[in-house]
Amino acid sequence: MNGISGSRGRSAGAPEADVLVVGYGPVGQVLSILLAQHGWRVVVVERHPEPYSLPRAVAFDAEAARTLDAVGVSGRIGDITEPSQDYVVSDAAGRQLLRIGLGGSDGPGRPDSTSVYQPGLEAALAARGEELPTLRVHRGLRAVELTGSDSGAELVAEDERGGVRRTFTASWVVGCDGAGSFVRRSLGVGWADSGFALDWLACDVVPHRPEDFPPSNLQIADPARPRVAVSCGPGRRRWEFMRMPGEDRAEFGTEENAWRLLSMFSARPDNATLTRHATYTFRARNAEQWRRGRVLLAGDAAHQMPPFAGQGMCSGFRDAANLAWKLDLVLGGRAGESLLDSYEQERRAHVQHAIDLSVRLGRLICLTDPAAAADRDRAMTARPAGPARPSAPARPDGPVRSASPLGEHLAKGFLADGGPPAGGLMGQVRLTGPDGPGPADFVLGPGFVLLCRENLADTLSPAALETLRLVSGRVVTVLRADTGSAPGPNTVLDTDGRCLPWLESVPAGAVLIRPDRYLFGAAPDADGLAALIADFRRRLSPATPGPGAAAGSASADRRAQW
Repeated sequence: MNGISGSRGRSAGAPEADVLVVGYGPVGQVLSILLAQHGWRVVVVERHPEPYSLPRAVAFDAEAARTLDAVGVSGRIGDITEPSQDYVVSDAAGRQLLRIGLGGSDGPGRPDSTSVYQPGLEAALAARGEELPTLRVHRGLRAVELTGSDSGAELVAEDERGGVRRTFTASWVVGCDGAGSFVRRSLGVGWADSGFALDWLACDVVPHRPEDFPPSNLQIADPARPRVAVSCGPGRRRWEFMRMPGEDRAEFGTEENAWRLLSMFSARPDNATLTRHATYTFRARNAEQWRRGRVLLAGDAAHQMPPFAGQGMCSGFRDAANLAWKLDLVLGGRAGESLLDSYEQERRAHVQHAIDLSVRLGRLICLTDPAAAADRDRAMTARPAGPARPSAPARPDGPVRSASPLGEHLAKGFLADGGPPAGGLMGQVRLTGPDGPGPADFVLGPGFVLLCRENLADTLSPAALETLRLVSGRVVTVLRADTGSAPGPNTVLDTDGRCLPWLESVPAGAVLIRPDRYLFGAAPDADGLAALIADFRRRLSPATPGPGAAAGSASADRRAQW
C-alpha cells in the first residue's frame, strides 16, 4: 500500500481492542504488557507462528532493565543474563583505543549494561503476557491491509498457512513489526537516512568450555577485517565480522567461511558449536513520522541503527515505556489525543542521538583504509588511558541522573517549561516505604509521583490534588532517615542520604516524576509547585474528564467483557 486507506467499509460498533499491536518481538511484548497491566484490551497480530529461536539483540542497559522491572520479568531472567564487561575498542595490534566503563550501576545493584540471551528474554515476556487476562496474541497472521479513521483503525490479517483472512478493529494501532514494517509502509512513511550501511556476518556460538572464552565486549578496529566479540548471555558468545570491499556476499555468508573467520578468536568445530551464522546489513535511519492519526510506530519499525552502541532494543523499550502511559491516559479520557504528539517529539529526537552515537562508533571501527586507520590509531593511543562514557556527562552524586544512559535529556514534549531538570531521567536510589527499603521504582510504585520535601505537600490546593488524582498520581514526602520517623502511606525515608541533598542542590522543593521515570518538571517552593501542577493540567488538555477517569472500574469492566 502507498498510504493508509480511508474509513470507508469499516464495521459498525465498538472496536474489538483498545490497542492493536502488530508484531510481538521484545518491543511489542513490552508495550502490550504495559498496556494490559492497566487493564486495556490489547490484541497482538504476529506473522511468525512460533517465536524466533535465535538471538539478535545481545544486551540491555540500566534504563531498559527498569522497564523489564515494570513488566514483571526481572526475577525470571537471572539464568540468561550476566553483567556486561567494559566496552573496549582496540587496534589490530591489540592496543586500546577506547574503553567505556560499564562496571558501575545506576543506583542499587543495577549494572550499566547486561548481556542477555534474547530467546530466553522473549520466552519470559511471553509467559508474563499469558498471565494478563486482557492480552490476546494471534500468531501466524500476516497483516495485509490497514484502514484508518478519526476514531480507530481496522486491520486485515491473513493466516500464513491457509490464506484465511481475519479482521481486527481497534481504537489505536501500534506497529512494532520490525525494519520491514508493514504498518510503516501502509502509512507511506519514509526514512531520514544517515547514509551508513555495511554488511556483517554474525556468528552465534556455544563454547564447549565457556571458561575458555571469557565474556567480553571487544571491538577490533583492524582495517584488514573489523570484527567484534561480545557475550550474549551466560555460556553464549557472538563474534561478528565485516564483509570487506570486493568479497562476494554469498561466499562470505557460508558456514565454511564462518569457521574460517571464527578461528581468529580460536573458536573451532572441536571446541564450540555454531548455532547461527547470518549476513545482515545494518542501517542508520529514523522514520520521518512516528504517528499518523490513530496509528503509531515503535522499535525497529520507527528506527534502525548500527549495533556498536548496543542501543537498538534499548531504544525500542524506551519507545514502549514512553508510549504506554500516554495511551493509558488518552484511552481513559484523562488526557487529550494531543498528548500522543509528544511521543514522536520526545522519542524521535532522543533516538537520533542513539543513531548518531552508533554511527560515530561504527565509523571508528569500520575504517578499512590502512593509512587512515594508522592515523586514527596514533591519535587515539596518544590520549590518556582510562574509562570513558562518550557523549555522557559525569554521573551525579544525587539520585537523578542528569540524563539517560545516552547522555541526553528529553528536550521537547510533555515537559514543564524552563529546561533541566525537566526531561532528565530519575535514577534509582534506595528509599524506605511502609513495606521496607528498596529501589525507588519499587518503593514509589508505578504511575505519576510528586516527590516533595517536608511540608511542601501541605500547600497543595484541592484543585491540584484533584489533578493528580485524575491521573492516579501519588503525592509522596521524603524524610531524612535519621529522624526516627516511620514511613507512612504518603512518606518515604531517604535511606542512602542522596535524595534530599539532590533536591536541595537543584534547587527543588518537589519534582513531578512521569510513569517512564523522566521528570515532567520541578518546583522550588509552594508558588512554583502550584504553577507546576497548573502547567501539568494544561498540557493534559482533555476536553472533559472522560469516562475512563475512574481507571480501576473501567479496567474491571473490560476484564469482565473478555
